[in-house]
Amino acid sequence: MKFLKRFFDGLQRDARLFLFVLILLEVYRGLFIIFMSSYMNEDSGAAQILSAMFTGLRLSLKTAGAVTLISFVFVTIVGLKSRLRFYIGIIASLIFSLLFMLRFPYWRAFQSTFGMEVVQGFNDDIFSIIVTMIQEYGIIWRFLVALVLTVICIGILSRLLIIWKTYPLPVLDSKKKVTGFSAGLIVGIFLFGLFVRFGGSFTYGSGINWENAGVTKDNFLNECILDDAQALYRARSMAKRMEAGEISGVDPNRIAESAQIIAVNKDIAEKNLAPYLERKAKGERIQKPKHIFIILGETFMQWPLLGKYDELLVAEGIKSLIAEENCYYSRNFMPNGDFTSTAITGLVTGLPDVNIKVNYQARTYEKLYITAMAPPLRELGYNIDFWYGGMPTWDSIAKMSFAQGFDNFYGYPDFNAPKLTTWGTSDENLFNALLAHLDEEPPTVHLVMTTTNHPPYSLNLAAEGFDVNAEVETLKKFPNIEDVNQLAIELGHYWYMDEVITKFVRQASAKVPESLFIVTGDHAVRCDPSRHPTIFEKQSVPFVMYGAGINKEILPPDAVGDHISIVPTIIELIAPKDFAYYSIAPSLFDSDGVAFNNSTFLTASVAGQIDSDEIELLPHVASNDLNAVNLADERAHAKEIIDAMRTVAWWIITKGLFFGNTEKIN
Repeated sequence: MKFLKRFFDGLQRDARLFLFVLILLEVYRGLFIIFMSSYMNEDSGAAQILSAMFTGLRLSLKTAGAVTLISFVFVTIVGLKSRLRFYIGIIASLIFSLLFMLRFPYWRAFQSTFGMEVVQGFNDDIFSIIVTMIQEYGIIWRFLVALVLTVICIGILSRLLIIWKTYPLPVLDSKKKVTGFSAGLIVGIFLFGLFVRFGGSFTYGSGINWENAGVTKDNFLNECILDDAQALYRARSMAKRMEAGEISGVDPNRIAESAQIIAVNKDIAEKNLAPYLERKAKGERIQKPKHIFIILGETFMQWPLLGKYDELLVAEGIKSLIAEENCYYSRNFMPNGDFTSTAITGLVTGLPDVNIKVNYQARTYEKLYITAMAPPLRELGYNIDFWYGGMPTWDSIAKMSFAQGFDNFYGYPDFNAPKLTTWGTSDENLFNALLAHLDEEPPTVHLVMTTTNHPPYSLNLAAEGFDVNAEVETLKKFPNIEDVNQLAIELGHYWYMDEVITKFVRQASAKVPESLFIVTGDHAVRCDPSRHPTIFEKQSVPFVMYGAGINKEILPPDAVGDHISIVPTIIELIAPKDFAYYSIAPSLFDSDGVAFNNSTFLTASVAGQIDSDEIELLPHVASNDLNAVNLADERAHAKEIIDAMRTVAWWIITKGLFFGNTEKIN
């Protein structure tokens, strides 16, 4: 009973510490918004501010919970001196007050809450940074103000944690009451911890974290949603994502040889890397479209389009487009990697994945990569827009796109769509907004990224017209499926995405007949047809090109390519003869027969894994064709090209666009 009394008393004081930290963070958030309100968009009103404050409050539950957990473990449970809780509160107050004061100059310098610059600072000249902080950012007087704020906090904490009494333990005059009360405390603590862990929710799908917290249209307010601890956690997470280990195929000592391998002109011998990447268009193959749509379907894997899975009936929309005369389809197509952001960065920058997160590199925000998609397409007369069903702040995608030359970025808050999942709005809302926007659009290239086909799978499939039970029965006919019910739900979301994309293509074609559509997937991993999918099933995504002037003979059958082949293919479709552009990968018109990502390669005959000897025949290669295919030679050829492309991409990202430091590409 003595322990229970002490535990109950400590629990109440922990609750006070939790509320103190939570309110402190919310007050600092509000003060920062007030003092820095000039950074808000002019049309950001009270509703947007309240949304930011409320979302920030939910996110700060995690920070307050982390501080309180220290007290709960080392004071309330272990039973160390209760003054330790008070000191924990003081230290937290000092840290958050100091970060609050530093947030102002940091925002003015970088227009963001603490980010990758903090991580980079630890690798920089620390002394120079300290001097700069003293001379330019007033660190001394800001530290003094933080001390004053901490003193105020100490006065409040002393009352909350020491002076003010707690409620006494209820009268528990039987063993049964003691047991029941103790059990109730344990359950309550568990539920409270769960609620705090997920940011004001009991599930991940409806919770808040730094990746999905940007719920307003205002970048300033979205950054304010992150308290300083969460912002530093974001920076740490970004840094960890950049630590990708060894990069397969990259050999910095063979940069010149690698450039020669991928160059169109094999006779050049330059120090500057640019001439090796320069390509000249062969002339227009179709009339220049008014609009170009590059649609990345979330987890738009290819295997549901293969004949063996026809019975599932989840890809009928895209199949109907493929059946039309003005459509070209290739199965020999690969995503840039296993993640959405990798697909996006590959298209935006033109760089293949080399296990370096391009969207977290300082170089990405300093200048345009020579292979970026925006410059050549703008030179051809187009605006470049990004449409995304999620938050613009996610993975710094909007920031990266603008830095790499995009004109506009539209996340779901920008087109006033409701947030329906933890990742954003529905695909239908996304495409309806884009379709309506075409009325006022000049010629534009639209890069579109969907979101609905993503866990948590929360779409009301019955309301959308998909019969999950019927799909379950069909899936039971297929072997080695771990959970037919779950796969049926996932395929229902795939079916929804397929339906919505197909509907948009038809509606936009009717509205603007002179349009070009390219439909592919961001990646294929996450949804497999069995416990043992083939490499091809696990990795490949479709490539569908549809529109005026397109036909089934415009490219070789099942041309081999990947995400970084898309923009060169568009340029070769519409650019005048000798139009110059820069690309690591050739277009599908000039394919070298190799496609790859960080783990897997694909050729016209085989799909395999880069770091293993495993080779797998593609599903459409007939056995009697194998005598004409020297698999060892084809694999060696593919590996040589892949290593060269990856080495050049690595060099561009980490070293620059030149072999030596004698010439710089602007």
